[in-house]
Amino acid sequence: MSRSGNILRTVLGTGALAAILLCLAVSAGISRSTRSGILCSGISVTIRDSAENRFVSEEDIKEYIAKEYGETGEVPVKDLDLKKIESILDSRSAVLKSEAYCTKDGMLNISVTQRKPIMRFQKKGSGFYADADGYIFPMKEGRASYVIVIDGNIPLDLGNAGKGKATSGEERVWLDRITGLVTYMDRHRVWGEDIVQIHVQDNGDLIMIPREGREKFIFGKPVSVEEKFALMERYYTSIVPAMGKDRYSSVDVRYKGQIICR
Repeated sequence: MSRSGNILRTVLGTGALAAILLCLAVSAGISRSTRSGILCSGISVTIRDSAENRFVSEEDIKEYIAKEYGETGEVPVKDLDLKKIESILDSRSAVLKSEAYCTKDGMLNISVTQRKPIMRFQKKGSGFYADADGYIFPMKEGRASYVIVIDGNIPLDLGNAGKGKATSGEERVWLDRITGLVTYMDRHRVWGEDIVQIHVQDNGDLIMIPREGREKFIFGKPVSVEEKFALMERYYTSIVPAMGKDRYSSVDVRYKGQIICR
């Protein structure tokens, strides 16, 4: 092919490329223009773990947004402050994490993960949950999670809100220990299923109350957890078969290597 032919082909190729780029630019401009004009068409809420926990509902989430953020309907999607919406929802005590995003149809989508409680504190007629991180949050009427109940002289100042982590050093130490205790019980399923209540006595000793049987276990302070549960297991595997079920009303495992039955 002649040199002039090559030049012509190059010119035509460059022109075609320019035309393609122009079309893409126009398309992108239209897309941006269209997207910027999209209005929020509604709110869609997904509670990820609603089968396990029921602390917040779709109606709750919409109410939080309406009260603390304001109107979202018919608002341009580009003007929605998604980070602020997430911050509002994350500040709710039962919410572990939220995610807000918009889809091309203008829908504001909210995905919520709730906190997962491992125990419930019952104190002065009020109930409070705590998760594995020691975060305390209040119960809500009609919303329950079936976890172990801890009552009695609970050494925590839950205040009116009962929200957040323990503040004082002594409270944090106790909460860390009781959290470790309940976590151990959950990890060893037999104890998580068998022990349904823990009563805190005035001296700080724990009394374990099983689902079945008349005996109550005097556990003492929430320390040396593994050794004490080993003694409780020995009671069930050695003493009960030899002495009979429901013979004793109390089983004391506070002392190293000793089981004192009364």
